[in-house]
Formats: sequence, C-alpha cells, structure tokens
Amino acid sequence: FPFKTATGLAYDSGNYQAALDKALKLAGYDKLRREQKQLRRRGRYLGIGVSTYVEICAMGPGFWEYGKVEVDPAGSVKVFSGASPHGQGQKTSFAQIVADELGVPMDDVDVIHGDTKIVAKGMGTFGSRATAVGGVAVYQAAEKVREKARDLASHLLEVDADDLVFSDGRFAVKGVPRRALTIQQIAGQAAKNLPKGSASSLSAESTFEPANFTFPFGTHVCVVEVEPETGNVEIKKYVAVDDCGKVINPLLVDGQVQGGIAQGLGQALYEGVVYDENGQLLTGSLMDYAVPRATNLPRFQLARTETPTPVNPLGVKGIGEAGTIGSTPAVVGAV
Repeated sequence: FPFKTATGLAYDSGNYQAALDKALKLAGYDKLRREQKQLRRRGRYLGIGVSTYVEICAMGPGFWEYGKVEVDPAGSVKVFSGASPHGQGQKTSFAQIVADELGVPMDDVDVIHGDTKIVAKGMGTFGSRATAVGGVAVYQAAEKVREKARDLASHLLEVDADDLVFSDGRFAVKGVPRRALTIQQIAGQAAKNLPKGSASSLSAESTFEPANFTFPFGTHVCVVEVEPETGNVEIKKYVAVDDCGKVINPLLVDGQVQGGIAQGLGQALYEGVVYDENGQLLTGSLMDYAVPRATNLPRFQLARTETPTPVNPLGVKGIGEAGTIGSTPAVVGAV
C-alpha cells in the first residue's frame, strides 16, 4: 500500500486477509459447513453467506471541512464544525478528539454545529466523511490552540517555550513539575497579564482537505435457515469484522455497524415497494411496509481489525455505511 487499482484509485491501507480470517474464525466457518451437510441430509436447509468489501469514503481533494476550537476565559471549550451529525455521534467523537488533544475533561467541551450564523463555513455530512475530514479539521484546530497556549505559558511562567513539557492538559517547566499551568488556567489569563501584541484568546481555525479517499474494508458472515415449503428465512447467526482505521470511540463504531446491518438485512429480506395488479401501492405506511424489528434479528457478533490510514493525521476512515454494504450480499448469499 498504497495500491493503485485498474480504475486509477489508490487504496490507502488495508489487511483484507486478516479481516476475512478473523470473521471466519469467529463464525466457526468449518464447523458450520459440517453442520450444513448434516442438516441437509435431514431435509433442513442451512445457508452460509460470506461477503467481503472495500468501500470508498471521505471524498478526496476538493471536499474540505472546517473546524474551530475556542477556550474561553472560564475554561469552557467550544468546538465549531461544518459537519452536522444526524445520528453518527459526532458531538461525542469530536468532543473526545479535542479533549484528548487539549487534556481537558470531555464535559467541558461543547460541539456546535448546524447554525450558519455561528459556524463560519462547512461542506456537510455525507460519504462517511464526518470524522475522517471534519474530525481532522477540529483536531488540527485544537493543535493550533495548544501551540498558542504554549507561547502564552512561556510568558506566564517566564521560561522559554522549548523548556515546557505538555502532559495531561498542563504545561510544566522541565525538571520543575510544580511550576505548571493548565490550558484552562492559561485561557483565564489570556486577556490580561500579557505583553502587547500577544494573542488575547485561545482560539484557532482549520480547514482540512484530504489528499485522497479513505478505503474501509471488512468481512461479514450470515447464517440462515430456510424453510423449503414456505420460503421463510430465519437468521441464525451474524458476524461482522470491519476496519475503519483508528477507532476513536468503539461504542459509536458498533452502533453504526449494528444499524447498517439491520438496514441491509431489511433490504434483502423484508422491505419492498409492492403494488397490486391495478397499480395501487400496498406498502404505503409502516403498517404495511416491513421494516425489520429487533425480534427479527439475531444478536450480532461484532469485531474489528484496525489499520490506520496515512491520508489523515488521525488515521481514521469512515464507518457509517459499512454495515449496509457488508450485510446485504452476505444474507443474499446465505439464502
């Protein structure tokens, strides 16, 4: 890697064999095949579907995103992003990114989005790009804030900036750890006690434009039993191993994958726009349109491999569409 494809795309990073091997092991693939043969002899139909995918995400050059980070004198941190969430959990992940970079509690970080009066600009949320582009923009803004804070700490502690060590949200003098200031303490003094011409606030902006797409990948395994007389399909087991690069928040990643799998299974088995012979729509409401419920689905067994991308400094890739991409062919193949 990077691997140049026949279509001209450059795959950024990956270990496809590792994801496949892990999924097959978790599913107990060899045992399932033996069980399938035994059940077939008894007239029962067990299907095993395996799908592998490489997805294109984050949009390449030309699709930038904006971020701003500001630490106010009271110590609160505001994050402004042009990538508005609609269920992906960006308020959590962006707060986590900035809190880690500045060494402040996540509870002190407020992520602001969706208000064009407050957020200067932005391209939006699409193409599984929110964290891989928008998250990187706020990360870079936080980096700039931290460097501004270093310069201010240098003045306030009366030492050279190179003599300061940053750890756990504090700038401390090398060899004298008691002489230290937190970023929030520095912000409180940023509007006073500073020489003329110094930055009077801890605030910075960044616009990140990736040089390439990111390419998440994974393997999904679906096991079904089909009733030959009625065609009824029961999903017996579902295993997914996805790789979205560096994982910022495992719970959010799992939530995205679970929702995507449910959507993909619904598309393959339940949902449909159905008309009668007179052209009348029969599935025009949720009373008739078969959206899968929790009772239709097994407990998903989720795992991941982690292959960071070199395309952005966080090493992250997209995950929002992975569950849908992997699940639909897996269940179709199983049936």
